[in-house]
Amino acid sequence: MSWKGKFLKSEISAAYHAGLVTQYPLIHQGKVRDSFAIDDQHMLIVASDRLSAFDVVMSEPIPGKGEILTRISNFWFERTREIIPNHLSGIGVEEVIDDPQISSILRHRAVVVKRLKPLPLEAIVRGYIIGSGWKDYQETGAVCGIELPPGLRQADRLPEILFTPSNKAAAGQHDVNIDFQSISAMIGDVLANDVRKASIRIYEHAVRHAAARGIIIADTKFEFGLDESGQLRLMDEVLTPDSSRFWPEESYQPGTSPPSYDKQFVRDYLETLDWDKTPPPPPVPPGIIEATAAKYREAYERLTK
Repeated sequence: MSWKGKFLKSEISAAYHAGLVTQYPLIHQGKVRDSFAIDDQHMLIVASDRLSAFDVVMSEPIPGKGEILTRISNFWFERTREIIPNHLSGIGVEEVIDDPQISSILRHRAVVVKRLKPLPLEAIVRGYIIGSGWKDYQETGAVCGIELPPGLRQADRLPEILFTPSNKAAAGQHDVNIDFQSISAMIGDVLANDVRKASIRIYEHAVRHAAARGIIIADTKFEFGLDESGQLRLMDEVLTPDSSRFWPEESYQPGTSPPSYDKQFVRDYLETLDWDKTPPPPPVPPGIIEATAAKYREAYERLTK
């Protein structure tokens, strides 16, 4: 099924971004996702069209973004469930939303999930040296304290996949990279090792799938939680343009910042501005918004074909 042209014209995405509420109480509003309490065991998570860059939410939405994020995440949750279970409940949105109009609006941008105890970290996996990792390497010769060989170029493939977790910052603050020993101290050695192992396995699986479709996954981040029995589960989003750097293989060239299918396109624009990466955000021009929406759509179509 083709989605070309649909998202930019979507009144549904505009309706949600404008502040649509459900019959359930809001329990958390993240940078992109809103969570509503259904009962003690389940939540409704809705992906908005908000765009976050450098941990700051931009004033301008990306039309259709929430639907694309939800579709891509659901695609990867299905593909990776043999590696690790996830937060999906199997309950359809239409089963928990009484109002047919609201159900229709939320159907493709929301999921009903199990309520988990989130782990206080973001599990970042890097296969290439780019972004904050590249800046770190230039200054220290290492990425998050992990020593690397000299002479690496921007966007080079790393000698081995790196697991470089960060803490979960409060709203409006930046996440901070922390070493593996700090993670072990926070959640215990066994769980920390399980998170690292699962993160690398998911990344390796996704890299193979994406490579067959002409996409390089430079890096990504995952979030995990524990269910009522203490089982580790993948949650939030997975391998979306918001949580990953996707590069077209045909234009990849080390020594530069490769063009991307993800919000790095907006980050690159923001880096050209005299902005301290704190609220309020600068305005993002319509041309950047439209080009970013097109990149999200293309990433979805290429990854899921």
